[in-house]
Amino acid sequence: MKNVMSNKFVITLYTLPALLLILVLIYIPITLSGYYGLMDWDGIGEMKFIGLENYVTLVQDKVFWTSTWHSFQLAIFSAVSLLLYLGISLVLASKIKGSDLLRKIYLIPMLLSSVAIAQLWMKIFDPNNGMANRLLEIFGVENTPLWLADPEIALYSIFIPVIWQYAGFYILIYYAALKNVPDEVIEAAKIDGANALQIAFRIKLPLISGIFKVTIMLAVVGSLKYFDLIYVMTGGGPNGASEVMASYMYKEAFKLNNFGYGSALGFGLLVICLVMTWLTSKLTKSNDDVQF
Repeated sequence: MKNVMSNKFVITLYTLPALLLILVLIYIPITLSGYYGLMDWDGIGEMKFIGLENYVTLVQDKVFWTSTWHSFQLAIFSAVSLLLYLGISLVLASKIKGSDLLRKIYLIPMLLSSVAIAQLWMKIFDPNNGMANRLLEIFGVENTPLWLADPEIALYSIFIPVIWQYAGFYILIYYAALKNVPDEVIEAAKIDGANALQIAFRIKLPLISGIFKVTIMLAVVGSLKYFDLIYVMTGGGPNGASEVMASYMYKEAFKLNNFGYGSALGFGLLVICLVMTWLTSKLTKSNDDVQF
């Protein structure tokens, strides 16, 4: 077996299917997206080469930068919400009664499709019969908000179901990491007189700091390319108040049949995600990280 796995031809043979799959599904579409961004094309007819005109338009497009800012707001909101997920995970990992049931409840949103979640929250935010306004009326609020129709709050209203949708995913990651903290370390800390808060903040959290950095990366990049739930709930409206980069790209390419500019937007989204991935990695890097 060792002789087989040391053979470079055999190694190449084993990895070739995966490499081809990645090439076909990822790298070729990325390359084509950048290429189509150089064209004036409606997605069906003949393509006309226009050079960097689409990319120049992108840089000057105020709607694109507004949608980019909306995506960044979602990224910030998602990153901050990780603290809430981490707090819930600390409680669940402390062996409280019913923690197994609560962990399963938090995972329920992960089992639902984004379309189903969008429909559910649209009912909750319904200005006439929605649960959200009914609760506000119980507490004496007379002028209840138009959650998805008010440009001032539509974007922030959507943030709530987005955070709810992925709560179980991050809680599960943190819970698994916390359960892998050695019991011997915790027992030693208790013998030395450490209380629950000291154990949490001085032992558990430092030991899972690497996991926290990974989840920050996932939350930020995932938010920048988020699309489905926002598109179903508001379509980027009202008047672009909840438009994000991915929904703007979809609208340009498939609704306005401006496939060349839509491809340029997609390539711009890729570049922004790569830059944010690099920047987040740098900002979350500590002196304890392994240097290569």
